Order: sequence, then structure tokens, then C-alpha cells
Amino acid sequence: MPRSLTVLHVDMDAFYASVEVRDNPSLAGLPVCVGGPASSRGVISAASYEAREFGVHSAMPTALARRLCPNLVLLPPDFDRYTAVSRQVMGIFHRYTPQVEPLSLDEAFLDVAGSERLFGDAVDVGRAVKADILRETGLVASVGVAPTKFLAKLASDLDKPDGFRVIQEDEVREVLDPLPVSKIFGVGPRTAKRLEGLGVTTVRDLADMSRDEVRGRFGASGLWIHDLAHGIDPRRVTPRREEKSHGMERTFAEDITDRGELRALLLSFCEEVAFTLRDKGLRGKTVTLKARYPDFTTVTRTKTLDVPTNLGPRIYTVAKELLERVQPGPLRLLGVQMARLEDVRIPAQGSLFGAGPQQGRKLWMESNQKLSAVTKSLDKLRRKLGPGAIMPATLLGRGKVHGADGSDGRIELGADGGE
Repeated sequence: MPRSLTVLHVDMDAFYASVEVRDNPSLAGLPVCVGGPASSRGVISAASYEAREFGVHSAMPTALARRLCPNLVLLPPDFDRYTAVSRQVMGIFHRYTPQVEPLSLDEAFLDVAGSERLFGDAVDVGRAVKADILRETGLVASVGVAPTKFLAKLASDLDKPDGFRVIQEDEVREVLDPLPVSKIFGVGPRTAKRLEGLGVTTVRDLADMSRDEVRGRFGASGLWIHDLAHGIDPRRVTPRREEKSHGMERTFAEDITDRGELRALLLSFCEEVAFTLRDKGLRGKTVTLKARYPDFTTVTRTKTLDVPTNLGPRIYTVAKELLERVQPGPLRLLGVQMARLEDVRIPAQGSLFGAGPQQGRKLWMESNQKLSAVTKSLDKLRRKLGPGAIMPATLLGRGKVHGADGSDGRIELGADGGE
């Protein structure tokens, strides 16, 4: 039985860079990039299509981008502005269907089943969404329409920029077969290399392999990529994606050895991560510290709490302990991440770490309640006065923390600036 053509994938073209060009028309036609400066080991967050003609792309070191394109126009990111535009775009999606699954600031899946009476079929909706985005934001989006999420996302990428591609059920093999196997979601560089060693270079080659052979060589992930090679993807569009982790990290302009300086940076990370968790109504149980040495050796240290938290001092206490478990020496990167996130409305379970007997438990609870109350008041001031208005005294006089891409260092799942 043919599958219904109801899934859309909408992806903003070179989102961060396009917003910058829209707001400064004198940049039109120039190789514009958003990212961190080359002098501080910066990386590119987003590149305009003019910049891509020189081989520049996101996640590339800015120094290399400069060599490839000497006339590169490099701009620092403005995530407040990008977030505001993202909300505007997401609002357009919700006019047509409540089934919207955001993947990042600049892309989302839509399931328009049930919207036909009001807006027409999926192709009609896709064209309407694309036109609304251009008219209301001045930005260009690429749209893919297909029976499944994998095929819709693939379709949106085939004719970029300013693309609109429909993959009908009877076109799946025609579209998939000639594509490089790396186009399959889940086939990264390592898997692609292993497949190449087997003589598998195209999606058709993978589809022609027996299911048992793929499973034998690649395990459960092999079954997944084999299904995708046949256009099979049972995933549904889910409006509320569960956020699994949130963190912050920074690549330093110069390696840092001083542990006092590293602890101060770690404190600022923990406070920022904690504020974001509270702002989203989340708390976490697992703290992970990430450190990278000058030779790019990367180590992580992890500890899981008995009771979830979103309080900066609590996270910092654990992160500082984890830092002490990292071998001394100069570091080029430091970061902290909270995982095993949950909604703050869920009753906290488990024993209190380090609480000891009943009296210790009572003191810990009282301390936590006081800290939570103070934090709530400080959050109100921060939202009113801005992030620089409220901070621990030990951080006074320090500049704002920035990541290698020129951002504030926050790790947001799936955010790519619009490729």
C-alpha cells in the first residue's frame, strides 16, 4: 500500500549568514561567514553560498577559511537575533499544522496529515510555507516533501539553495540509487570507509546487500542504514523532542595551565548551564567535564548525582571535583555538560548524596531550599537586566565567555546555522 505524502522538512538556507545579509544589504553577493576569529582558534558557524564557492563550510577553522577566501567577511554571531527569527519561522509552521518537530533554530519536520481540507495537500502546504517565510522574514528556505522523515530531509537538501523537491513513493529508488552512501543518515566517515572497503559506494550498492550481511558486519545500526537505503523510515514527526543534554564549552585563544583560572571559567560555565536549565524547566543528574590538551587528546570525567539539580553551585561542586581528576597540564578546551535531564515538575527521587543520617539530610534540604529561593530571585533580575548583571563575585571583571565559533559556547543539539 503506497505511503501518504505528508511529511515536510524545511531548512533555512545558510541561516545565520542569511540573517546578517538581510539586515545589512551591503553584504549581498559577498562571501559572508559567521563565526569566531582566526586569532582565537575560531571556527565557522555558517557560510554564505558565495563563501562556499571557495570551499568554506561550517565547522571549518576560521584560519583555514581565511586562507581559502582572503576576502572573507567574518561576523560574530548574534544568537538573540537568530532566535527571534527562528520563532517567527516556527510560528509560520504552526499555522499549517500542530505537528511540528524542530531540529534546531533553522530546520524542522512538519506532518500535514489532516490539514488538507484547510490548506491543500503536502505540496501545496510546502509551497505556501516557503512563500510565507520569504514574504515575512525576507529569507529563503529549502523544502522537501516525501512519505518519510528521512526522504523529506534528503529532498530538502538535493536542490539547495532555494530548493523545493518532492519525492513520490514511486520515485524513491530512482532518487536514492545513484546517491553516495554517505547520504544515508547514520553513515558517518568511518562507516562509509568500511562500506567502501566492501565495494559499497552508492545507496544502491547498500540496498543490494543482504540484510543478514549488513547486520553481521554493522550490528543494529546496520539494520537501520539498510532500511533507509530502501526508503524505510518508521519514525513519526514528534512535536516535543526530548532534550537529552545541555552544556557549554570553550576553546581558548591560548592554552591555559593555571588551575585557578580554569576553575573560574568552569564556574561561569556551570552558572550559565544551570540558568538555561532553569529557564527551560529542566534539571539534570549526570555532570560531565570535558578537557582537551594541546595535542587534541580529549578526556571526559563523569559523575551521576543521586538527586537532579539545576543550581549552579551544586553543579560546580561536582565539576570542580571532576577537574581535579584530570591530569595537570595546559588545556586548549574546557567544558561541562548536564545530562539525564528531566522536567522540574517530576518529584525528585533518590537519596541525598552525602547527606548521611537524618540530621544531615534535613540540613541539606534546608540549604537547597534557601539556595533555590535566592536563585529564583536572581533569575528574575537577570531576565530583566541581562546576563551580565548577575554573577558570582569571583567572576566580576571577567569578560564574557565565547566559544571557538564566536558564540557564548553553549552546546545546542542539532544547531548548524543552516546548511
